[in-house]
Amino acid sequence: MKAYVFPGQGAQFTGMGKDLYETSEVAKELFEKANQILGFRITDIMFEGTAEQLKETKVTQPAVFLHSVISAMTLENFKPEMVAGHSLGEFSALVANGTLTFEDALKLVSQRALAMQKACEITPSTMAAVLGLEDKVVEDICASIDGIVVAANYNCPGQLVISGETTAVEKACEALKEAGAKRALLLPVGGAFHSPMMEPAREELAAAIEATTFSTPTCPVYQNVTANAVSDAESIKKNLILQLTAPVRWTQSIQQMIADGASSFTEVGPGKVLVGLIKKIDKDAETHSA
Repeated sequence: MKAYVFPGQGAQFTGMGKDLYETSEVAKELFEKANQILGFRITDIMFEGTAEQLKETKVTQPAVFLHSVISAMTLENFKPEMVAGHSLGEFSALVANGTLTFEDALKLVSQRALAMQKACEITPSTMAAVLGLEDKVVEDICASIDGIVVAANYNCPGQLVISGETTAVEKACEALKEAGAKRALLLPVGGAFHSPMMEPAREELAAAIEATTFSTPTCPVYQNVTANAVSDAESIKKNLILQLTAPVRWTQSIQQMIADGASSFTEVGPGKVLVGLIKKIDKDAETHSA
């Protein structure tokens, strides 16, 4: 079975999508439609902007989404049999399998970015990458720290991202290094994504998601929250709301997709981060970058 996967925030690069815009009439129309929906010319920032401008959350999330979805829509014989997306990438996956329309998903992604930005401004918070420890060790150390710090992204075996209040994350990093982590490194992010710190954003996004039409998908999506195949529109909606404050179970999702018969994984969107992670999860997996 052919699986398609879609990247999240962090995969952006300057000039992204320009080649699509210039070589495909379909892509050009979709990009222009996106400019209208967002109320500013995101294409100008994507094609000509600086890395600094692209890093703004209100730009990054729609930019990565647009690159992924428009790339998918311009592929020949694009017929996914299973899909998954890393964090923000889950919205791209839901367009790819027909659960959400391009327009509705873009509006939700834009609202999500703004809601997350607001939540980040309430309390100083951050994330850190932890390399070389078992998941259970990281979870136990986080649980022992005063303040909010949790496992946020299970990226691949031995690579986990933690998230929470800045002081708690810093304390956890020290404890993790003492426990033998190869690295415990603060990440240059705007705040504590996929942690309880995102509760204000979750509430705001929940209202927007509830007001959006979700259709029955053409193939299952392996959602970050459950790491299982989901084909029911109501369940997809519920999991998408939970996603902001819950961890991204990427390792578990890929393992489950392989167990369910994934024969190849194609990453669609900017970068090749997910292909790299999939190879670390299962070195025998067949991977491609679209």
